[in-house]
Amino acid sequence: MGKLLYEGKAKQVLEGDNENEYIIHYKDDATAGNGVKHDQFEGKGVLNNTISCIIFDMLEEAGIKTHMIEKLNDRDIRVRKVEIFPLEVIIRNITTGSFCKRLGAPEGIVLDEPIFEMSYKNDEYGDPLINDDHAVALKLATREELAYIKTTTLKINELLKAFFLKFNLKLVDFKVEFGKTADGEILLADEISPDSCRLWDVDTNQKYDKDVFRQDIGDLIETYKEVLARMQGK
Repeated sequence: MGKLLYEGKAKQVLEGDNENEYIIHYKDDATAGNGVKHDQFEGKGVLNNTISCIIFDMLEEAGIKTHMIEKLNDRDIRVRKVEIFPLEVIIRNITTGSFCKRLGAPEGIVLDEPIFEMSYKNDEYGDPLINDDHAVALKLATREELAYIKTTTLKINELLKAFFLKFNLKLVDFKVEFGKTADGEILLADEISPDSCRLWDVDTNQKYDKDVFRQDIGDLIETYKEVLARMQGK
């Protein structure tokens, strides 16, 4: 394994076999509230890696360009080297979480159309919400890059909604990140897992995502295992 380049809350980024690749290693850590709440759950990294790889494969087949090259083992994937845009890109299909807290909206309202949001990835300032003008002023991305990111994220939303619905899960909202290669190609990066998206059972509205950890309402590992089992038809 190559030299550790960066360590985040749930993953490590290591040097790859060549200068155009990284290795991403999934840890067992779970955090909430910008790291204020923290714990470790044995096997969480394996579950997230497996779920995310299945989803990235599905998106690639549907024409979404991602950074993933291949799954190496239970915890590691080989990815194309990208410079991550310091933006968290969020889609909301049903009201919950910070949206309700900020705006006083009741939880569980199915939105007529998805809401697209961006936050500035900066723990020091609490990942504040920003708009296109802010992002351009701070030179986080160009207007052309932001337009591509928004269009692609909305496509991803439609693909993910249909994908999860097959497993009797509603896609409530999700967060993704994008990166840019040395030659300027924009790719979906990071991960898509129950850590980064909210999933509710279609019939019961039971939560199958990291909210069980955030809100202390269930067993995180058993919850993630159930998501994977549904995806694998078990």
